[in-house]
Amino acid sequence: MSDEAPATAPDPTRRVSEWVAEQLLDRISRGDLVPGQRLPGERQLAEQLNVSRVSVRAALQKLKTQGFLTAVQGGGTRIVSSAGAMDAALTEMVRVKVENLYDLVEIRIALETWAARRAAAHGSDGDIAAIGRIVSVMDKPGRDRTADDFDFHVAIGRAAGSPVYLHILSTIRDTLGQMVEFHHSPPFAEGQEEMMLNHHRAIYEAISRREPDAAAEEIRRHLTWILERYQQIRQARPAGENAPA
Repeated sequence: MSDEAPATAPDPTRRVSEWVAEQLLDRISRGDLVPGQRLPGERQLAEQLNVSRVSVRAALQKLKTQGFLTAVQGGGTRIVSSAGAMDAALTEMVRVKVENLYDLVEIRIALETWAARRAAAHGSDGDIAAIGRIVSVMDKPGRDRTADDFDFHVAIGRAAGSPVYLHILSTIRDTLGQMVEFHHSPPFAEGQEEMMLNHHRAIYEAISRREPDAAAEEIRRHLTWILERYQQIRQARPAGENAPA
């Protein structure tokens, strides 16, 4: 990746709207703008980029046509999160067949070990500190452990610094949320909360020590344990109850 700073003024040989679109795409590619995030208004973008609102409007329309942006009900524009229909279909696949749930966990192992390794190697101090802040409050009374757990995994994705990875997470966001909710409810969580907390601490500590292989191994250990826990619960359930979530 080039260290060259993005252009600060339009190229006079090109349309201003094309330059504006390029600047916004650059922010998306760097992860400054992430799936689901709402863009500033046209006026604010025009002031930031020192161009006319007409040029901003044309750039936004172009990015909508290309599928990077979508209009928000009531006004405004949002970075596309591809959750939508694909996420609903995935959730249903997981619900009706437990083997699909196991596949999803194994895919998470492949994806999240990559993210943890990259976060440890390349994450900024601020991004890694954000992971640590989440871990530090996970065991506090009154905390929403489901939300904290979900935020933990998203924070690792942010620390990995890959817009592609964040888009993949956005695709399965709702399904992941339901999985994490199940992990903190009976019967999955009975007697297991302290162990899960220790797993998260170990993942964070490896990332904060900047040890990519250790970080990948800790998250692999955590997700492998989750897979084994699913299998334990399935074996203990009456016949006919197919999926644990």
